[in-house]
Amino acid sequence: MIFSTIGTSWITEKFIEATNASGKAKLHSVYSRSSEKAKQFAEENGGAKWYTDIDEMLQEPTDFIYIASPNTLHYDHVLKSVIQGKHVFCEKPLVYTEDQWEKLEREASRQEVFIFEGHRHLFTPNYDLLKEALPNTGQVSGALLQYIQYSSRYDAYKKGEVPNIFSKEFAGGALMDLGVYPLSMAIDLFGEPQDIHYFPVKLSNGIDGSGTLVVMYNGFHVTIMCSKIAQGTIPSEIHGEDGTLTIDHLAPINTISFYDRKTKKTEVLTQTSPELDMVYEVEAFVRMIEENDKTYHDELMERSRLVVKYLEIVRKKEGIFFPGEK
Repeated sequence: MIFSTIGTSWITEKFIEATNASGKAKLHSVYSRSSEKAKQFAEENGGAKWYTDIDEMLQEPTDFIYIASPNTLHYDHVLKSVIQGKHVFCEKPLVYTEDQWEKLEREASRQEVFIFEGHRHLFTPNYDLLKEALPNTGQVSGALLQYIQYSSRYDAYKKGEVPNIFSKEFAGGALMDLGVYPLSMAIDLFGEPQDIHYFPVKLSNGIDGSGTLVVMYNGFHVTIMCSKIAQGTIPSEIHGEDGTLTIDHLAPINTISFYDRKTKKTEVLTQTSPELDMVYEVEAFVRMIEENDKTYHDELMERSRLVVKYLEIVRKKEGIFFPGEK
């Protein structure tokens, strides 16, 4: 397969590296608003062509489009690509409202193409191992999932700049950037919540620099901590009546251990993770297209819908609005 990219950041470079490692797809062309950046990125990453006009690039005979533009641009870029009959791999968050999701889903169905939201942590062998071990905990009684990582752009924000990741204009903030990892994991593991609440710590421009999300299920709650203005050091845990699963980090998952409450013993289930873990989501995406697996596509899209549904609910409840929202 050959593909084009929209976005020229480090994550796009990682994606290209992952496609090369998988042997499943090859970069064909690059889009950027800057002709200099587009040309340089294409040359450095093996792209045959580069563009500053998205519509022109979408006329290329590529199999899919990889999108890693700023969050608020995802919807328009995905829609343009789908209308042109292209499959799409879009980095999280796919969109920031459920209405946007519904419009994309309808158009993808009409064009008979697939949309795939990049949640790299949910496609790795270590995550599969975590799901296999979950029944060992017995009846789940609670979970603490955290993604607390000091942003390299926070110092710039404190100096008066407004990087995309701390901007409402570009749908930034801790919840959209980091909270989406544990929330997507909670929904994937436990299904749709019964209720949800968010307690943000807002910066001076009203964006959430950090926050705590309480996801409520029948008989237990999942507490999610996310922050871009601090550095976490504690692991995440899933607690059950029979034992506890401990996860060192959510993306990537390196170490998983299981504590058996009855024997008082701890078993280390895994201690390694491939450095290039994006290769697994690339393989899943390409396989879905090659096998025309609509059932799998619909399952992934439903998870994406639930994630954006609850992100939108808690954002608006706490007065965090993005472009086009009242």
